Amino acid sequence: MNFVSTGQGSAVLLIHGLFGNLDNLKSLGQTLETHHQVIRVDVPNHGLSEHWQQMDYPSLAHAMAGLLDELDIERAHIVGHSMGGKIAMATALTFPERIITMVAADIAPVAYEPRHDIVFAALESLPLESHTDRRFALNHLITQGVDEATAQFLLKNLQRTDTGFRWKLNLNGLKDCYPHIIGWYNQNPNPSQVYAGPSLFIRGGDSNYVTSEHRAAIMSQFPAAQAKTLEGCGHWLHAQKPAIFNRIVSEFIDKHTE
Repeated sequence: MNFVSTGQGSAVLLIHGLFGNLDNLKSLGQTLETHHQVIRVDVPNHGLSEHWQQMDYPSLAHAMAGLLDELDIERAHIVGHSMGGKIAMATALTFPERIITMVAADIAPVAYEPRHDIVFAALESLPLESHTDRRFALNHLITQGVDEATAQFLLKNLQRTDTGFRWKLNLNGLKDCYPHIIGWYNQNPNPSQVYAGPSLFIRGGDSNYVTSEHRAAIMSQFPAAQAKTLEGCGHWLHAQKPAIFNRIVSEFIDKHTE
């Protein structure tokens, strides 16, 4: 996996969400790196990381543990947003002895209904080879039903070529693996797959990704879980309220740093 490591101290692994890259949590990383070693990763099939045809949470958890091995890190804090939060949870459940604290931003350890069909259709229909104007790409996504803010976020994945653009992310691989991405491998938790360490679930007050219906699933797998709600923001809480989000996460990690 491609990654960037900054700072020194207790290690913190930061994991972005679907269609993102290692820059998505850069603001949080800058807050943490004054006291911690911060590792921001490109999840497989994203950014500059390798492309996988089979992508699920057990495999991703092992990839995260493998990265810790590569960096000679015995234990780390782990933080993820959305899909990245699921990767963080899966890593904590699979390798609890490697994880000091787990923070999941606006996601629960449950399976979700599909909600990215419009995005996939818009990305697949964008003519990459015949245009070199990002404004055309932006307008195309908007006309396909993608809101402008999301379209701007998605277009960060475009890479210019001699004749047009290409996607840095593995669009076909993500679409094929999408049922695994919105699913959850731990639907019926084995008692041995519980993360009893400190965990924090932060949700956006205007988001429907984490609701009271998810409480039982969270507590059964993360019995020491704490919860925070950021009012006035939705699923992109780390971008909408960065100062308070960064403060909540950093205070939680600092409280439990060895």
